[in-house]
Amino acid sequence: MQNIWLLMLYASDFRYLANEYAGSESIDEDVANLVTDVLCSQVEERLKRNLTYGYKHSTRELNRVRGRINTLETYSKQLLQRGKVSCTFEELSVDTPRNRYICAALNKMTHLVSKKALQLKCHKLYQEMLQLGVSPLFSVNYQPKNDRFSRHETTDRSVLVTAELAFNLALINEAGGNNSYPSPDKQAHWVRSLFEKAVGGFYKLKLNEDWQVKSGKKLKWQINEKTSQIDALMPSMQLDTLLENQSQGKRIVIDTKYTAITTHRQYGGESFKSNYIYQLYTYLRSQETSDDPLSSSTTGMLLHPSVGVQYNTMNK
Repeated sequence: MQNIWLLMLYASDFRYLANEYAGSESIDEDVANLVTDVLCSQVEERLKRNLTYGYKHSTRELNRVRGRINTLETYSKQLLQRGKVSCTFEELSVDTPRNRYICAALNKMTHLVSKKALQLKCHKLYQEMLQLGVSPLFSVNYQPKNDRFSRHETTDRSVLVTAELAFNLALINEAGGNNSYPSPDKQAHWVRSLFEKAVGGFYKLKLNEDWQVKSGKKLKWQINEKTSQIDALMPSMQLDTLLENQSQGKRIVIDTKYTAITTHRQYGGESFKSNYIYQLYTYLRSQETSDDPLSSSTTGMLLHPSVGVQYNTMNK
């Protein structure tokens, strides 16, 4: 798939960028600009709410005792005669490995992007972080995936993911740097999940506010006179994407499959894969109830990537 980066945008929280890059025949030519745009947006939002503080080791000459006294340094420099003492202590600071990593990513992308406006924006944010006290030097051993995040630090996680992408622009290229990432065709589950999330993100971006877009909604079976084990044995049902417009009286169930939509018949020709049709039919008919008017008129749609051949068939 040539526009896999575009799918990643639709699946992310930065769907507004998809319109700008949707015209690219080869999205990989704009990867540096795309990543920098996302990174700058995230850092700008983070700066509005202040950077996350963390504890760091500091050693300074103080006029009062704080933390642990460095006896040898205190006596060798005769600090007591000047009313000072050398201490090692921990203090809250924004100069953490996490913030250094983000700052270094901004500096890196300043020299890679081709758009002048992005260069200036990236450099401006880099300077802002320096002024706040973040060091431009970062540890090469720091890995965002090994960091621990508390519940109020979810924003940091998103920024660090993008910063890591800035350092490893070959995310879907096996030949990128020292870290090897499997190409999409070798991790089919990841691509299927990406396609599913991108479809939901696409409709959230394109549909107006009258439409509700829900992803991953779980459905329940309508079962009467249950046996003791029926709930445990019945397969679960979870929709990929649900579109609903109450004012227009429309509900659409979209089931995405990242595989071929047809199969070869035993005696020649092609047909839709029967298990896909049965699954979608079950999603529709199992939810029909008298107290939900839209349930009896819900439209079902199978959505597959097109590879040379397109099928346009609706099933109600």
